[in-house]
Amino acid sequence: MKLPRDVYGAQLIRVLKRLEYRVFRQTGSHVRPICIACEEHHLTVPLHDPLRIGTLAAILADVESRHYLSRDELITRLFGKN
Repeated sequence: MKLPRDVYGAQLIRVLKRLEYRVFRQTGSHVRPICIACEEHHLTVPLHDPLRIGTLAAILADVESRHYLSRDELITRLFGKN
């Protein structure tokens, strides 16, 4: 499944709440969500409009490995795309 191309930083932070990520802190245009359910997993999400595809792919790869999901499962869970 292809990655969505029009994902904004704020939108990614909102959909990460579905996997129990909460905003921990923000410094400038970078937000640090944290997932306490998976042993305090920290991410850094830039508030860019839209996110570059490589940046999005790297963030999602980190989430995939921590939650033991495939890329297709993660995209479906976060963005609801079939």
